[in-house]
Amino acid sequence: MNVELVGLAVAMAAVTYPSRALPLLAPGLDRLPPRALEYLRLVGPAVLAALAASAVLVGRDAAARPTLTVGVELLGVAAAMVMVRWRQNLLLALVVAVGLVAVARAIGIG
Repeated sequence: MNVELVGLAVAMAAVTYPSRALPLLAPGLDRLPPRALEYLRLVGPAVLAALAASAVLVGRDAAARPTLTVGVELLGVAAAMVMVRWRQNLLLALVVAVGLVAVARAIGIG
């Protein structure tokens, strides 16, 4: 079992928890300035985008060094971004992206 990323997961949970818990802990959140509400609304998508980018673009070579990789996964992320913009539905976008990558791998691409 590989546990080297457990510390990173705990640290990220500690860093992102305040912004996720703020609506539960702060009565009157709707009275915040519009700029602050917009920031809080965009924290989740920004974190998701960062995780997707690092999972898709960073691979490992034979010596276990990080390398930049461009493959069919990048096409899946691009398709998900287009679907989110077009349909405003993250679940649909993720299903389309996963389906696209699965089909590409099934036919031997990527």
